[in-house]
Amino acid sequence: MSTVEVIILAIIQGLTEFLPISSSAHLILPSAVFGWQDQGLVFDVAVHVGTLLAVMLYFRRDIGQLTVGWFQSLGGKHSTESKLAWWVILATIPAGLAGLLAADLIETFLRSPYVIAITTIVFGLALWLADATAKQLQSMEQLSWKQALLIGIAQAVALIPGTSRSGITMTAALMLGLDRVSAARFSFLLSIPIIILSGGYQGSKLLAEPTHYDITAILLGTGLSFLSAFICIHLFLKVIERMGMLPFVIYRLILGVVLLALLSNAA
Repeated sequence: MSTVEVIILAIIQGLTEFLPISSSAHLILPSAVFGWQDQGLVFDVAVHVGTLLAVMLYFRRDIGQLTVGWFQSLGGKHSTESKLAWWVILATIPAGLAGLLAADLIETFLRSPYVIAITTIVFGLALWLADATAKQLQSMEQLSWKQALLIGIAQAVALIPGTSRSGITMTAALMLGLDRVSAARFSFLLSIPIIILSGGYQGSKLLAEPTHYDITAILLGTGLSFLSAFICIHLFLKVIERMGMLPFVIYRLILGVVLLALLSNAA
């Protein structure tokens, strides 16, 4: 990978990991436009480490409170924080099981540029519908275990390329009555165990198949994905308070149409 490729792909990953706009849709754009090859597993792991560090640093206070609350709940002391910690664990289970059972099947049959383009549009419209009709009555702290489980099931759907993990979890949370910021916060917290599980799985494949490492590309990719993801989270929470999800819906629709146009021209 050239330095330019590393910079562009790392920033794309950092931004699209948490915005409801589909990282997989964006990562096929450089190959469609510039003819770039796949960035490879090592780089994938590096940029995911960067985004993981960003979300953990940004929500360090929440993570600390949830962790302390969870350990206290093991001793019988329950709190809002301990409840939320258990809800994050509960909501992670569906995606974890789906990843184990269906990841290879999805990779074989659904990882198509056309599928990504169509799901970018379809789930963009779903986000618009959820945001337009949302009651926004609940905070994240009022989340029930049933709501958390439903959001977790929605997260499992994000295994389909182009869906957007953050997009589908925010869509589900809005439909269940959470306010926009709470929907985003829970989605971000929910991303932590999923990124850890995904990174661990990818890392195990690296250990099984030792390969050459470009240390410069790894460090640059990790740093840029961290920085772009951290800034993205901060700005996103401010934007949705003022403007809602509509800007991201419009962007998804435009992106999906552009992808379909590029693919039809290349056919």
